[in-house]
Amino acid sequence: MIEVGWALGVVPGLVLLLLGLRGHIQLLRLIRWAEAPLGTPVPDAGGFWGDAFAALHKRSRAAADSRRQLQEELDRLEALTQALPEGVVILGAGQAIEWLNSQAAADLGLDAARDLGAPVTNLMREPEFVLYLENPPHGVPLLLRCLRTPGRMLQIVSTPFGAGHTLLLTRDITQLEKLETMRRDFVANVSHELKTPLTVVAGFIETLKDGIGPGVGEIPAGDAAHYLALAGEQAGRMQRLIDDLLTLSALETGAPPPAEERVDMRALLAEVREEVVSLSAGRHDIRLEDSGPAWLSGGAPELRSACGNLATNAVRYTPPGGSILLAWHALPHGGAEYAVIDTGLGIESQHIPRLTERFYRVDRGRSRESGGTGLGLAIVKHVLERHQARLAIESQPGRGSTFRAIFPASRVAA
Repeated sequence: MIEVGWALGVVPGLVLLLLGLRGHIQLLRLIRWAEAPLGTPVPDAGGFWGDAFAALHKRSRAAADSRRQLQEELDRLEALTQALPEGVVILGAGQAIEWLNSQAAADLGLDAARDLGAPVTNLMREPEFVLYLENPPHGVPLLLRCLRTPGRMLQIVSTPFGAGHTLLLTRDITQLEKLETMRRDFVANVSHELKTPLTVVAGFIETLKDGIGPGVGEIPAGDAAHYLALAGEQAGRMQRLIDDLLTLSALETGAPPPAEERVDMRALLAEVREEVVSLSAGRHDIRLEDSGPAWLSGGAPELRSACGNLATNAVRYTPPGGSILLAWHALPHGGAEYAVIDTGLGIESQHIPRLTERFYRVDRGRSRESGGTGLGLAIVKHVLERHQARLAIESQPGRGSTFRAIFPASRVAA
């Protein structure tokens, strides 16, 4: 009876001990599985432990899927932000840079890796920028010439968001600023160019009106004819200016190029020579050398305008007694060159890069006296670009100038 009682007491204890050991073993397996890399197969366990392993695995897989989806969304958002044409900067506490896209790094002259965590005001010390960040006016952007990116004009907008964070949006408006400056200069130049001849014409009209009819104030016929001739010259100057403006506007706004045709260069250059001989009125020695290809592919009116502008400029800026050579010849690579060589006043080197700008003049007074509009070389530049050609200028003060229109071989017609 004692042995049976002892057995009845020990066996349950052993069972409990074995169950405890088995639970301990399963718990160790659970800990090792939890510490293993993601994707490790679930340990094989039966009963409640198997159910527990399966439930934990399901939850872990759901959490991993959620993390992956969040990461994909973050990656997509970052890719979208990187693709924006505007710069984006996120500032945290103390104006520290927490994140920025590549466009912001380029705009502000920052390094996306090196400058993270640094206060942006330590890197950009422009007083107006620092003041703008301290108290940004609502909806009003800051226009800033950034010292870290010389030559650039930036538009910066600051917007607070979240708890202690600031969003900076940057935009490079350098080109817009240049276009606005060009627009203002263009309006001012056109107004100035038209004001003088209009004043002259209006003055002569008033003088002639006051002198009509018999009386003390009657204007002699010779004087009236002289006044009318001068008024006609000024009216012609305004007409040329308007014609050049219309031509240049069509070229600059991307008007469709004229229909391609085989242009007879011998006939075209002969017309140009007749024009400049008439303009010169015997004051210059004008020669034409034509040894180039007979035909050029392009738009005849535009080519005629470009060649004529270069030739008439030579007449206007070459003193009486000088010589002007119009040369058309083939080039070794298969292209062709139209050159206008004069013995005129010449141009200092610092002016040459700007000669094709609208209304740019080396000597404004002399240019107006000669009847130029200040738009001829701008027209030449655009015409040549539309024909894949380029303009080369060589000049020395007192030794004359050479203007070369160089056409590619693809434009030389067989």
